[in-house]
Amino acid sequence: MKFAACIALIMMLNTANAHAATCNATSGERRVALLELYTSEGCDSCPPADRWVSTLPTRGLSPDRVVTLAYHVDYWNYLGWTDPFAQARFTERQRFVNNRIHNRTIYTPQLMLDGKDYRQGFLRDDFQERVAAVNREKPGADIALSLASGTGSNAVDASARITLNRKDSGATVFLALYENKLASQVSAGENRGKRLQHDFVVRELAGPFATDARGAITHKFRVAPAWKTRDLSVAAFVQTAATGEVLQALALPWCG
Repeated sequence: MKFAACIALIMMLNTANAHAATCNATSGERRVALLELYTSEGCDSCPPADRWVSTLPTRGLSPDRVVTLAYHVDYWNYLGWTDPFAQARFTERQRFVNNRIHNRTIYTPQLMLDGKDYRQGFLRDDFQERVAAVNREKPGADIALSLASGTGSNAVDASARITLNRKDSGATVFLALYENKLASQVSAGENRGKRLQHDFVVRELAGPFATDARGAITHKFRVAPAWKTRDLSVAAFVQTAATGEVLQALALPWCG
């Protein structure tokens, strides 16, 4: 009986290990751009910007060239529709980054490319050219990112190792868990009656982290039951605290 029980325990452990998953990625020799969108389902001018960022991968602007993150802010909720993806922290981040670049007001939709305001060209969309210019730059940091998900798919452990390629950069590190293929049927507010679709929606932003002597950071993301793990990814980016300059960015899909 004891032997049979041991065999059963071993089989259970092997089954658990089979369902656990780990994946890894490292940044390359070119610098990856960071595009941040501040948006809201309560803003009637935001849906076109949401659709525009969703088209980027189909235009060859995949995460190996530009990491895209969409932060839903909460200051338009008073108009009658509470954005289900909005967080006060994202509003705080928008205020902070705009203060850093001396913008007097915040607004949606707002696009920021590598920590600075990005506005499309008046006559044409020059975004591909801007990203190509970033990709030609030498990265200021190297990132090694690892994700490990458990059997219950209710958490993912993210570990990043950062190697700075220059001294005295004042670099900090952020980790973001984001989800694609989200949609809402809006029943009130400025977008009443519309079905809105979103990609790159940040579910949790962790940081800023200061790296230890080994350049290592770790964070556990808790995954809500409603989140679709097949559409989740984790992004890591290194940014200087004083200027917001992005030294490198990297994204890795959930591998559970």
